[in-house]
Amino acid sequence: MTITHGSPEPTVTETNPIPAPTDRIRTPKSAPPDVVRCAYMELVVTDLAASREFYVDVLDLVVTEEDENAVYLRSFEEFIHHNLVLRKGPVAAVAAFAYRVRTPEDLDRAVEFYTELGCRVERRADGFTKGVGDSVRVEDPLGFPYEFFYEVEHVERLAWRYELYTPGALVRIDHFNQVTPDVPRAVAYMEDLGFRVTEDIQDEAGTTYAAWMRRKPTVHDTAMTGGDGPRMHHVAFATHEKHNIIAICDKLGALRRSDCIERGPGRHGVSNAFYLYLRDPDGHRVEIYTQDYYTGDPDNPVVTWDVHDNQRRDWWGNPVVPSWYTEASTVLDLDGNPQPLTTRTDDSEMDVTIGADGFSYTRKDDEPQGFKLGAQL
Repeated sequence: MTITHGSPEPTVTETNPIPAPTDRIRTPKSAPPDVVRCAYMELVVTDLAASREFYVDVLDLVVTEEDENAVYLRSFEEFIHHNLVLRKGPVAAVAAFAYRVRTPEDLDRAVEFYTELGCRVERRADGFTKGVGDSVRVEDPLGFPYEFFYEVEHVERLAWRYELYTPGALVRIDHFNQVTPDVPRAVAYMEDLGFRVTEDIQDEAGTTYAAWMRRKPTVHDTAMTGGDGPRMHHVAFATHEKHNIIAICDKLGALRRSDCIERGPGRHGVSNAFYLYLRDPDGHRVEIYTQDYYTGDPDNPVVTWDVHDNQRRDWWGNPVVPSWYTEASTVLDLDGNPQPLTTRTDDSEMDVTIGADGFSYTRKDDEPQGFKLGAQL
């Protein structure tokens, strides 16, 4: 697949169109664990009370359990113990991107897979967090702290508890988004782990700026975004409808918390989903997300967007604020230390589309209109 001047917008292909990486992570001979879905994130926060107030009192996540050092939260349709852990610590960061696997035996496969890759691997029979049993944590080849687990404490699923619902109820955890310097390298590794590409962003030279990858049959369980990394771009929770997202915006306005809104509400071109990006008291980015599409067929096609297409990030062509491209959360190693960053050497998406020499378009043959095209800063 090559994006050309006359290409459809976007381009649809039957197979993964992302160029092969120049520095590929080798494929293990060991079978990967069978990942079912993204399941929870463990965030380190510097002010536990302020973070609890944001996620519980403002965003209405449900407290499963808490103590003086941690708060365990879940969404309304969840039946496992938690989707988000807020843990008090000295530096705001991400301690784990956690995935549920299909069987207990998949934990053995995770150990074998990552040991063969030469990664640091730790396993705890009683889990790393409350409510989760036998678990494996790794420092993966990209520098991210991944967790794999099967055994989990079940709690009440609140899907039928309509008396508890609020206008902006968060019903599921949907995905992670990770910042990494070499997107094709990250994609090849994630494909070895069993993930599949659903959408990506490229330019005419084949430079890949981001890729969306899934295990469950939605657009993604995680995305790889090009930038200095490893860092966490955002964690996303789903609502039932887009009016739930508008209700969250109204609530934030009523509470005089509109400064938490970084970007949106709007609709993405990539994923087709309605979105809102928020920043929590530590600056961790949270997306509220709804109405993407089914991807579960074995021949689900891949959608590739031109990096200059003004509608790829926002279907309505609205500007993307610079912080969305430049700021992201630190991730930790298994000892709790911040991971060092590797600088991206490929082109920056912000620079090629909204920087001094960048450009964007709504229709390829149009002249720029200064209020929108090429003037997004």
